[in-house]
Amino acid sequence: MAMRSGVYIVPTDRWYIERTVWLVAGFFLIAGTTLAALVDPRFVLLVNVTGLASIVVALTGFCVVGNVLLRLGFKPRLGDQARGRGGFYFMQTDRWYLERRIYIAVGININVASVLSLVHSPWWLAFDGFVGLAMVWFAVTGYCIMANGLYWLGAEPRLGAERKAMRTAPAGKEQPAQI
Repeated sequence: MAMRSGVYIVPTDRWYIERTVWLVAGFFLIAGTTLAALVDPRFVLLVNVTGLASIVVALTGFCVVGNVLLRLGFKPRLGDQARGRGGFYFMQTDRWYLERRIYIAVGININVASVLSLVHSPWWLAFDGFVGLAMVWFAVTGYCIMANGLYWLGAEPRLGAERKAMRTAPAGKEQPAQI
């Protein structure tokens, strides 16, 4: 991966499956963290479920929330057409692109922090809460701190390819590429 500059922002023109999954997971993570901090530390299991689901999505492409959203009429931007037969949603897993790396990094980080909140200090829940807020922010604005860190390190994004195509298109042909 080659270092690069610039800012990476995912498309926010519509609510597609992956963007909505980040929003749902962010709210679920915030709720689990809040319940673990204020009610009972065992609610940290909700954080663990979110983290494990994120890791499963990164490794297999299968997303429970994505499948529910598909049934509700949302369209994917990172969906794998070949594996999506039978009406199931699978995220593309042909290579480790930036958005897929986000899923695994978030899953590992929040699972580690949630375990540390139980065995070391409940203050680790602040990290999980921050990640939940960052996921909601990412879904709403398209900007993610971790995504930009990975982007600067050279990870290639799949989302936003139409913006890159628009910038490199010859004058007068500013039609975005269809995904």
